[in-house]
Amino acid sequence: MRRGWAVGLVLISILAIACGGAASVDEYKAAFVYVGPADDGGWSQAHDVGRQKLVEETGIETAYTELVPEDATEFRTVAEAYIEQGYNIIFGTTFGYLDVMEEMALEYPDVIFLHCSGYKLNDSNFGNYFGKMYQPRYLSGLVAGAITQSDKIGYVAAFPIPEVIRGINAFAEGVKETNPNATVEVVWTFTWFGPEAETQAANALLETGADVLAQHQDSPATGIAAEAAGAKWISYNTAYGKDAAPGAFVTAPVWDWGPYYVSVVESIADGSFVPEAYWGGMETGLVSLYELSGDLPRTVEQLVNEKSFEILSGAFDPPIVEDKFVDNVIGTVSP
Repeated sequence: MRRGWAVGLVLISILAIACGGAASVDEYKAAFVYVGPADDGGWSQAHDVGRQKLVEETGIETAYTELVPEDATEFRTVAEAYIEQGYNIIFGTTFGYLDVMEEMALEYPDVIFLHCSGYKLNDSNFGNYFGKMYQPRYLSGLVAGAITQSDKIGYVAAFPIPEVIRGINAFAEGVKETNPNATVEVVWTFTWFGPEAETQAANALLETGADVLAQHQDSPATGIAAEAAGAKWISYNTAYGKDAAPGAFVTAPVWDWGPYYVSVVESIADGSFVPEAYWGGMETGLVSLYELSGDLPRTVEQLVNEKSFEILSGAFDPPIVEDKFVDNVIGTVSP
């Protein structure tokens, strides 16, 4: 009888621990700060879809503020307002929030700060996260090199920082593999989300004879310009923007932030969180290449599948070059 009573206590304790772990999510509120609109069809929308997935799977209360410039004062104003409302997890989703988030992590030790695309962290409440986007960038380069007729590929890019340069070079390596004669010309816009600047850059590239455009931008403006000119378009971030230029859209290196957001919030809630520099590859599902449009040659699809398998298996990884452009890229890494 006593043994049965003891076993019952153990089972009750296990259930209490389990329920306590689930209920502990209620002790947290997560705020997301976006540099662009939450429905931009690109970067910020990808994060917001991840936020929605987080809510669906954990039930945590969340909020977001969009169109917050990469300015320390602007970010601080938004983040401190959330902290005053009881939000104790802050996700900053663009590179330019890096330094102010580092400062605020020291000032607010009871708040968890998680910065996307940066490189700084501490040992208590400040971590960073990103993905190996250069992997699907390389795959999309294979496609671009195979489909260009003019051997001129344009690339509309935001800022000459390592993240962007790394992606351009991986893309160009893919181009080189399928078309050694093709070049990739880069035009900088110096904005993450600026449809007018993106359109101007895209048109400048089209005027040089580019018949395929790629991008590291947050809006579908590049694709709209490509479609108007009868060119092809390799998008970025999500496939949500493809409807803006369906005739030009070929594929896109895309993000799926949901699983990361769920995992890190659950680790915070159950007490196992340790700040880290998370960098997930294609094997995690964080980054991938969206399905190819149906009018591509079968050989292109086969090559992409083969290289995808090599990356996923660890047999191959595209080279990482962040301080200069590889030899088939036209442009400069200097502002």
